[in-house]
Amino acid sequence: MEQLWLTIKFLLLGLFQGLTEPIPISSSGHLLIAQYFLDVEIEGSNSTFALLVNSASLIAVLIIYRKDIKRLIINGLRYFNVKNEETKRDFMFVVYLVVATIPAGLVGVLFQDQIDENLSTIVTVGVTLIVTGVGLWLIRNMRGQRKDGNMTMKDAIIIGCAQAVALIPGISRSGATIVAAMARGINQETALRFSFLLFIPVSLGGAVLSFTDILNDSNLAQMAIPYTVAFLGSLVASYFSLKWFMNIMAKGQLKYFAIYCFIVGPLVILAWYLMN
Repeated sequence: MEQLWLTIKFLLLGLFQGLTEPIPISSSGHLLIAQYFLDVEIEGSNSTFALLVNSASLIAVLIIYRKDIKRLIINGLRYFNVKNEETKRDFMFVVYLVVATIPAGLVGVLFQDQIDENLSTIVTVGVTLIVTGVGLWLIRNMRGQRKDGNMTMKDAIIIGCAQAVALIPGISRSGATIVAAMARGINQETALRFSFLLFIPVSLGGAVLSFTDILNDSNLAQMAIPYTVAFLGSLVASYFSLKWFMNIMAKGQLKYFAIYCFIVGPLVILAWYLMN
């Protein structure tokens, strides 16, 4: 019975992470909220759990954006032999993705341990959810006209820095990068595509950094079933959540996520205060 409850608990956490990963409300922040207020402890290595559910979200992104990824790879390589407007656009898009990955990579390598130790608190999440809401509210009515071919190196750097800030729990990665992109006048479709293609190298980088911790996870065999159901739950939830969010972006309804953050952020802080 204990193993069954553990499996159900991990399934719920996987579904929860997958649901919140694509949308701009911070999956890491919501996992902290769930674990704190529901008194849920993740047995074994947090790194193993995080890697599995994030890898599931990564697979969902790869499936949904597979055509874009294929086009970028083909045209990016063709650019070295065939230089035209299409190959140049896609080659530069790949370059911008690489550049935008650097800030989060550097901050993660240098400061991730300090961030996890000092900022992974419920109060931090409450405050940063409000910050996320402010960002979403400020760009709620923006309708940029710039597309893939109109992006610049400055755009990539600014979006990359926004992603680095999102290493703080409660700051949504997708929210921060989309806010930065749309504030630069980039349209919703390109902002969304760039944000989630940018998730690919970040997720892979996180997997590399966590690999040693996973090898040292003494509970890996014991937790095989709970980890597996968490992975599958996150995969399914991430896929449908991202599909839903793409529709929300197309309709320009980001304000609802801002309102959600404005409600949940203060409630989290108030609940923590009343419980302590």
